[in-house]
Amino acid sequence: MAKTSPAQFVQQVRQEARKVTWPTRKETTVSTLMVFIMVAFASVFFFVVDQLLALGVKLIFGVGG
Repeated sequence: MAKTSPAQFVQQVRQEARKVTWPTRKETTVSTLMVFIMVAFASVFFFVVDQLLALGVKLIFGVGG
């Protein structure tokens, strides 16, 4: 494999970076909002499951908070 000079490397990196399709501000905002919504749903879901499991352990074994 041929060696690439630092100048050629930087040029190739710039060429590849120009090919990237960057998201618009609206797409970024919508994606971020969806992540926060999914995190909230997951948090509530796992909280409810944890509480149900704790209740089950308390009922079966009589131990726990």
